[in-house]
Order: sequence, then C-alpha cells, then structure tokens
Amino acid sequence: MKNLKELLSPWLTNETVDRLVIITAAIVVILLILYYAKRTISKHVDDNSKKYRARKVSNIFAYLLIIIAVLFTYSDKIGNIGVAVGLAGAGIAFALQEVITSFAGWLSIIFTNQVKVGQRVKIDDLRGDIIDISVLKTTIMEMGDWVDGDLYNGRITTISNSFVFKTAIQNYSADYPFLWDEISVPIRTNSDFQLAKKVFTAVTEEVCGAYAQASEKEWAKMQNKYQIENAQVAPMVNLKFDENWITFTIRYVVDYQKRRTTKDILYTRYLQEITKYDDIIMIATSTMEVTNVPPDENE
Repeated sequence: MKNLKELLSPWLTNETVDRLVIITAAIVVILLILYYAKRTISKHVDDNSKKYRARKVSNIFAYLLIIIAVLFTYSDKIGNIGVAVGLAGAGIAFALQEVITSFAGWLSIIFTNQVKVGQRVKIDDLRGDIIDISVLKTTIMEMGDWVDGDLYNGRITTISNSFVFKTAIQNYSADYPFLWDEISVPIRTNSDFQLAKKVFTAVTEEVCGAYAQASEKEWAKMQNKYQIENAQVAPMVNLKFDENWITFTIRYVVDYQKRRTTKDILYTRYLQEITKYDDIIMIATSTMEVTNVPPDENE
C-alpha cells in the first residue's frame, strides 16, 4: 500500500486540480462544437443515410479529440498513468466483461460489415431494421409480433453488441437484398388448369419480372463471392392435386422491403384475371356436410 500511496501522491496536489479544470474546459468546448456541427448537418443534409453517417463521424471525431486533450494534459505523467492503469486493469476487465465484449462486438461490426444500419435482420426472436449502431449497443426498429407481415410494430429494442459473438444473425438484406416468397391458389378440379397456369405465370411475370432481372445480377455477384449454385430467380408456377382441388404454388423473387405490398398486388391481379374466365377457372372452396342429425324431441 505504501508504494501505491507514493505513486498517487503526485496527483493529490493543486496541479491535479489545474489539469482537471483544463480537461473539463476542453471537453465542454469539444461538446459545444459537436452540438453545432450536428445542427449544421441536420439543416444542410437532406439524405437520411448521409446525415446519419455524418453525425456518427462527428461523434467519433469528438471522442478522439477528448482523448487527445487528456493525453496532452498529462503528457508528462504518461509513465505513471501506465502503471496505474496496469494495476487497475485486471479488476476493471473482470467487472466490465459485458462492456468489453460489447466494445469488441462493435469493432467486429465496423471491420467486418457483418451488419449495417438500414439492414433487416433477425436475431433470436427479434426481427426488424437496424436504425443505429453505437459503441456498445445496436438499436432495432421491430416488426411483426402482434402485427402481421413485414410491418413495423412501433417498438424500438436496444441490444448489446456482444450478440455478434453469441447468436446466429439472419440478414434479409446483406449481399442479396431479395427474398423468395410463395402464394398458393386452389382451383376446382373441373377448371381448365392449363389456362390457369398460363394466367398465373403471366401475372407473376408482369408484377415480379423486374425484381427477377435485378436479382439475377445480384445472384451473379453472390456466385463470385460464395460457393453457391445458380438458383432460378424467374417466377415458377407448380401444381399438385388431390380429390378435392388443384393447388397452384407460385414462387417468385421480391425486394425484401416490398414483400407484403407485392403479395397484395399479386392477389388482386389473380382475382381480376380469374373473373374474366367465369366457369373456366374457378376458385376452390371447402364445404362441410352434416349427416345423421338426431330428430328434435319436441316434434
């Protein structure tokens, strides 16, 4: 303990107070500059993505200036600082395991681009769009849960950056910003199934053809990066049947942000085309027949 007191004694002087005043003043000035820089960015940058990146760069630059100010103020004490930090390092590392892991997760995110702001991800049971990545936390605008489909539910969730080491990350929009989706349409067995297949194929190509062309280029890039097969991105219409009805399964590629709206357009167009072929293409419905009903005792 004597050595520790001797080590700290030079700090317990008026000189220490003067240094702290200088550091405090420097931090106040840097934060004021940061505040006005962010206001200027908000006023003059219209694109949300560029605005977000500019504000993040401003924050990092401010942190660096604060660190430089502290090191400059204590430049003649760097040796003592190193010894003190070494003595406290073990205890701090143990007490702040989650914080250190979160910081390491942030470094992993920055250098590997595993996830980015604006991407749609699923982490465990959490699904949504990443709206912010800070040094320790990642913020996600949730979707789903009590809301059907790929729509925001209004809940914002913040998770520790340590998730990059602890769980699988399902990314909907990283290298391939498209999804495969399917629609099943049942028709009666006495319908013209060949005509129905032509109609469904034409409508799907009309609505999703542009997505298929764009996704084909992205898939080619994926093949250059990963060992992956040449998947079919063009719309597919397959059928199966049983004694009840014929079921068409329609598979197509869609932009990950437009899955729900595209499905609505497809359903609408299918119904519009089916109504043109009355008694030729008929939607199948299930019926229930109740038999052996006991007679009413009051009759």
